[in-house]
Amino acid sequence: MENPPLLPAKTVASSIVREQVYMVFPNDLNSNDTVFGGLIMAHMDRLAAVVADRHAGGVTVTVSVDAVHFMAPAQRGDVLVMHAAVNRAWRSSMEVGVRIEAEAIGGGPRRHILSAYLSFVAVDPNGRPRPVPPLLTETPDEKRRYAEADLRRANRLQNAESLKALRASSPKQD
Repeated sequence: MENPPLLPAKTVASSIVREQVYMVFPNDLNSNDTVFGGLIMAHMDRLAAVVADRHAGGVTVTVSVDAVHFMAPAQRGDVLVMHAAVNRAWRSSMEVGVRIEAEAIGGGPRRHILSAYLSFVAVDPNGRPRPVPPLLTETPDEKRRYAEADLRRANRLQNAESLKALRASSPKQD
């Protein structure tokens, strides 16, 4: 089988989303009067999907969500400010980093409330993985995130192998 032609590299800036906002309303709150975490996660996944689709030049699917860290709660009267960018691209997959901040209505200082890393795979019309463009990093922060993404991927793959080995050595249950 021949190797597919290499796709031209894309920059982080070609797919990034900066400052997507969402105003918090009372129906977004949990019983603690803070924003329901699942709502934030849904917005995070949608935003990351837009970034992944832009980078891939077509449809992608979420395959994993790593390290969702809720740093602080978002509250009634906050505006969520979301940022997402591709951190690294491999053959058919990529990692998208998401950062969400909260600010009071009308502006003011922002609070970092969430960081997460999502993995996406580009798919063809038959749902099979397809190649994605390599990622061209330009800034020191982009280069750092690129290196960190490779470490997270190595950890994910090692964890999957460890779980597979553990399951293979465990007695089967009905």
